Amino acid sequence: MFTLTINQRDSRRDGDRVPELLKDLRHIPALLDFDRSVEDEVQGIVDCAHQAVESALIAVRNGHWYVGIGVGPVNEPLPNQIKDASGHGLVYARRAVDRLRNGKERVPVAVEGPFAAVAAEAEAVLHLLGHIIQHRTAAEWRVLDLLTPGVRGQQKAVAEELGITTQAVSKALARAQWVEEHAARPAAARLLQMILEVR
Repeated sequence: MFTLTINQRDSRRDGDRVPELLKDLRHIPALLDFDRSVEDEVQGIVDCAHQAVESALIAVRNGHWYVGIGVGPVNEPLPNQIKDASGHGLVYARRAVDRLRNGKERVPVAVEGPFAAVAAEAEAVLHLLGHIIQHRTAAEWRVLDLLTPGVRGQQKAVAEELGITTQAVSKALARAQWVEEHAARPAAARLLQMILEVR
């Protein structure tokens, strides 16, 4: 299982952003839904590494969150609410987010699990993906938010919807490294999965 502990970076200055994050994460299929665990913190448990990557990158996008991913078991049966859950996966996620809060990572995502070397590799790939995502402009996001990965022939429809040229859409995709991001996501997910599989 993959536990995410997502802690707001500066709630005193920015106000409570938990409802906004929960809205952004609502489409992620979770074993235990993302929910507020304490004041300015969100937690959730997913059973698929791809879902963990997707959730982490959603939180990394706006720069307001520390994202800890814990790879490991959670005690079953799962409770109804995340705040009542326990197990190694939650301990690892807490360790990851605490490490971020005490450090100076430019991309605030960390991975912890029983095999530190593989966790460090997964974290490194997530840092690269997070770096790409954090450096996109609002104009680029307007284009990207209308696209579905892996579907061909979307650029003309996006251009028409935004009232721009297909060349402008193409340039936005290139600048934003959208194709490269989606090509690398499976590598991050595979490394997260390997943490569970290493013997």
